[in-house]
Amino acid sequence: MTLLFDPTQLVIELPESLQQQAWSKSQNAATPNSRWQSYLNQLTLDAFIPCATEEQEATVKPWLNSQALANISELINGTAIRLGDARLVLIPSEAEDIEELRLPQEWVDIPEWVADYYLAVQVNIDAGFIRVWGYTTHKQIKNTAIYNPTDRTYTLDDTDLIADLNALWVARELCPEEKTQVAVSPIAAISPTQANNLIQRLGNTEILLPRLAVPFTLWAALLQNSAWRNGLVEKRRGMERVSVLNWLQTEAANLVAEFGWRQVEFQPSTVGARGDTAIAMPHNALAKQLTIAGRPYELKILPIEADTWRFELRSLALGAMIPGGFTLRLLTEDRQGFEGNEDTATTPVEMLYLEVALETGEGLIWEIDPTPEDYQAEVLRF
Repeated sequence: MTLLFDPTQLVIELPESLQQQAWSKSQNAATPNSRWQSYLNQLTLDAFIPCATEEQEATVKPWLNSQALANISELINGTAIRLGDARLVLIPSEAEDIEELRLPQEWVDIPEWVADYYLAVQVNIDAGFIRVWGYTTHKQIKNTAIYNPTDRTYTLDDTDLIADLNALWVARELCPEEKTQVAVSPIAAISPTQANNLIQRLGNTEILLPRLAVPFTLWAALLQNSAWRNGLVEKRRGMERVSVLNWLQTEAANLVAEFGWRQVEFQPSTVGARGDTAIAMPHNALAKQLTIAGRPYELKILPIEADTWRFELRSLALGAMIPGGFTLRLLTEDRQGFEGNEDTATTPVEMLYLEVALETGEGLIWEIDPTPEDYQAEVLRF
């Protein structure tokens, strides 16, 4: 239910059930401070999306999957949604003074994170509401906002914001081609060694604000790589990722589910091991459901031999084939290719698959073209 206390500002009630749901989702965060930040971001997201859905015909959904957004929320204030082909970033604050909007630099200067619109959201837990009190565009932030290098934020006065959210809906309807963004400089890549060193250093939870502990260029390079970003969050939470084989050999259902995988049984004889030799391996595989171009697929990881693994992509639609042009790809941890790392369908096929021999402790990243919805690169350890 929405309450309009002011004709130019949107107020959304926060039922106790919604607050409890958001609190439950934020409990994995590493520190009390990051847990509260995650809670405010999750609460804002959960409250705003249903409201926006009622107002808009366009699809409204989180920008990334729940795990990815939770990891970002632990490190950076703010959460992002998709509104049709536009991106909105919600910036929650408990401050009673709503005279300015303070935006973390990450949402403004990391090219992959740049949004079209930024919404200032006041959160009042005690009174049980959030108030969307203004919005602006990326273009206006870059042209008007004051940058503070101390806390790496962009600040806009309330007089520079548009208070009436209806103006945003109207602008999108009447001026869909309006220029809302400006170009930002690309972030220079860092090496896997640099990334691992940063993860080890910033993974120490005694560093309460890792985003301010290193130069922005290094921090942004680490964040924009989803596999490294997830690795940092896992390090801060004290989570050591076990190998895929350990996942299959132990009751790790909750851990596997957190990353979107589940255990499934398979018949080893149907896998087609090298040399058709019977192998005493687990009769479990890992499976992840994907949505690609609006259709359901499943990626499986199956043990073939002690050092050999098979990746399979199949359609979950009854009788459906994988269309021509699809590619299943494996990369090293630093996103490098290697011989035999791709399987491409030149015509419709029943499945795409790759078999790869790996040393203990080696990691791989999987990719699929076209890119699955909510895809986030992840390093799988073998």
